[in-house]
Amino acid sequence: MSSRIRLSDVARHAKVSTATVSRVVNDRPGVAKDKRRAVLAALDVLGYERPTESAPQSSGLIGLIVPELSNPVFPLYAQEIEQVLSTEGYMPLLCTQSPGGITEDEYVRTLLDRHVAGIIFVSGLHADSAADPERYTNLADTPFVTINGPNPEVSAPSFSCDDEDATARAFDHLVTLGHTSIGLAVGPQRFIPTQKKVAGFTAAHQRAGLNTEPHISSSLYTMEGGQAAAAELLRAGCTAIICASDMMAMGAVRQIRQLGLRVPDDISIVGYDDTPLIAYTDPPLTTIRQPVGRIARAAAGTLIQMIDGRTTSAASLVFAPELVVRASTGVLTP
Repeated sequence: MSSRIRLSDVARHAKVSTATVSRVVNDRPGVAKDKRRAVLAALDVLGYERPTESAPQSSGLIGLIVPELSNPVFPLYAQEIEQVLSTEGYMPLLCTQSPGGITEDEYVRTLLDRHVAGIIFVSGLHADSAADPERYTNLADTPFVTINGPNPEVSAPSFSCDDEDATARAFDHLVTLGHTSIGLAVGPQRFIPTQKKVAGFTAAHQRAGLNTEPHISSSLYTMEGGQAAAAELLRAGCTAIICASDMMAMGAVRQIRQLGLRVPDDISIVGYDDTPLIAYTDPPLTTIRQPVGRIARAAAGTLIQMIDGRTTSAASLVFAPELVVRASTGVLTP
């Protein structure tokens, strides 16, 4: 350990004794896992290089397949999952997809060739109702879990946000603000999360007893997709729009402004995910917070249990969303 590193500084930050810090950095036994983790985290935060002997020893590789990284929610998932895996001594192999690039099936073949201990799929083909679920039968000997898009035809533990409840909460919030013509901007209809968001939206519309049609526009989960969907919903007379992602919401805001309208004075907007920096947009975005941390920890923890032979359950766990009200929604004015 470098003499420039002060044990007292690390101990103070980790809230442990200097003796505990010394045992950790010298790779000595007798330190509880939570305290060892706190010391290593303190070294990272304070900018100290971990001693080589204290580097986590990988007991296996785990594939982590995400659709892309342009949507901030997916890097957030990757970061949360990596923290769980590395703490338990596993090393994640991040596999990202892009149009025209490596496919999920190609990544899976490569991961199996590398004899990974398990695989985590985030918003993968399991979430596409048009995709053949038989591809996952090839993983019979490899533990895997799925995140977002629970598919009853895929025999694996699944973890997701309650998309139906999410859009219902957003709808009810807008109704309390006086909006009656509310639109929903979602992704392609073949995706299971899209289907659940639509189901929650239409059910909330029926419960509200509004004398209006439920307006739904299907586009892409991108800023451009949100802009196109917003244009269609505004032509239909919507005074408020619920978007299926924060990226779509930002596109909707851009479309509204291009038409010379204001958010929320003229049109209210609700996003989905509550990704980093969304609270600092102009205006700060009202959104549905997806509990990424809790979902990631549950999925990664379950996979580790499966690898250890402690569980084989294929249960589907659904996590409650949270409505975060900011400045992009407001009372409907005549």
